[in-house]
Amino acid sequence: MVELVATAKMTEEKLAEIGAELAQIPGVLAGSVTSFAGGSAGHDPVQIAKSVKARGLTPNVHLTCVSNNRDQAVAALEEMHRSDIHNVFAITGDHPQAGKLKKEDLAPLSGFDLDSVQLVELIAEMRAAGYPFHISVAVSPFKYTEADCAYQYLKLEKKIAMGADYALTQLGYDSRKYRELKRYLAERGLAKFPVFGNVYVLSAPAARKFAKGEPPGCWVSEELRDRVQAEAEGSTDKGMAARLERAAKMVAMLRGLGYAGAYLGGDHDATRLKWIIERCEELAPKWEECAEEISYAPKGGFFYFDTAPPPPKREFKVQMYDVLNSMALAHKPGIRRTVLGAVMRWFDRTPERAQALERAEMSFKQNAFGCQACGNCVLGEMEYVCPMTCPKNLRNGPCGGPLNGMCEVTPEQPCIWVSVYQRAKARGQVDELKSYIPPRRRELANTSSYINFYLGRDNRPENRKPLVQITSAGPAAQK
Repeated sequence: MVELVATAKMTEEKLAEIGAELAQIPGVLAGSVTSFAGGSAGHDPVQIAKSVKARGLTPNVHLTCVSNNRDQAVAALEEMHRSDIHNVFAITGDHPQAGKLKKEDLAPLSGFDLDSVQLVELIAEMRAAGYPFHISVAVSPFKYTEADCAYQYLKLEKKIAMGADYALTQLGYDSRKYRELKRYLAERGLAKFPVFGNVYVLSAPAARKFAKGEPPGCWVSEELRDRVQAEAEGSTDKGMAARLERAAKMVAMLRGLGYAGAYLGGDHDATRLKWIIERCEELAPKWEECAEEISYAPKGGFFYFDTAPPPPKREFKVQMYDVLNSMALAHKPGIRRTVLGAVMRWFDRTPERAQALERAEMSFKQNAFGCQACGNCVLGEMEYVCPMTCPKNLRNGPCGGPLNGMCEVTPEQPCIWVSVYQRAKARGQVDELKSYIPPRRRELANTSSYINFYLGRDNRPENRKPLVQITSAGPAAQK
């Protein structure tokens, strides 16, 4: 599969022409059309997909949560269906101005309506209603701190459970991490789940950019950056032959490791891509040697199957939150839930009482957790870390952008999911983080989450509501 970067710098006509050329290359199955790559606006991926499909190339459309709320996502999927385009890459997407914001700059920005796991659920619901979508998702094994790495794998399991058909890795050059991902899936009974490995034809300018973590999710070691730079400076072709050979070795390595295919990026030239495919066939018997060469990792980086650090102690304040949470929320039927439910119905009988309870709730939660009054509280499911404090408002794990535990959007701040993971590890319940958390109900903003919990209004793991309502007129997103 070849990535078509639909930036505003390239015309729709040129992208269609590239698609026509790629369709003629034996071994190229599809073109993956990007959306909002790197946080920058570009062409409508559905329109580009229509153009390349008309030229004979099967499109795989990137559908992000960046500029699509659930209504807009449904509309985009319906348009794809009308155009007989059913391959979807469901991803969170890069935040606008990612890596350039400070915490105080986030206030005027609206959060993401869905995360990638919730988007997979939405597409799967439409598929169950007769829309034949085929869902791909992203995973990044190229994370070198424990929380970042473990959460990528936990989140992939969630995506698979919600209906993903296959995964595409993000960008990295470390055969050990490619092996790690395959082993992780095998040990969880998911060995047959297909994964495409990301193969980027790495130029010196791209290597310099990726080495700084730009765009989010792409990573190149300083050692590889310097090697690519030396190749560019020491040859008349500016390193072209070396980077094509490296790409071919990566494809051969992926085949040897049992990956379902390669996701080729960084070059649209049909002649060069054809060369990579032919060359990887020649290198196939030597794939283990290729894997030894494609081995760039930071010193002291975390690897999942190495000995992990011991679990941290559970903080005293978190233990107190456990007590308060168990007192306030009665999840199981019984006398306590019946009594508290009756109390909440009393509060709900008049707007004044309901608003007074919401204000009292906020007076504590805002100071303790940074609560933003979503009305659909899942603090208990997220180790008392509010998902609304994530710049993307994610509820099912981090995006692919964190670098060494730091947030993609505000790099001076730790990713909130590090705390979620560490607290879960401290109580020996990391596997509980695989639980799917549905999206918040938007109309509950600025209402009491306690009333919503006891009256069954909120959207939570044990009280999930469908994201899409299918009618004779087609699907409509639930609020």
